[in-house]
Amino acid sequence: MQKKDIKHIGLRMVPQLYQKIKYIAGHEGRSINGQAYYLIQKCIREFEKENGPIPLDDQTPDKF
Repeated sequence: MQKKDIKHIGLRMVPQLYQKIKYIAGHEGRSINGQAYYLIQKCIREFEKENGPIPLDDQTPDKF
């Protein structure tokens, strides 16, 4: 994957949530960004396991 293929997202959270995710990330040996990325991937895996593959690009429905 090339750097231009990576999308940047900003994420806002309350200080208490930030402190907790920072703690968990440190415990897991990840950065906060790495922990967020891991959790997003985990969420997608669980969703697709229950609901089937998520369509990509032009296949995504406009219902969102």
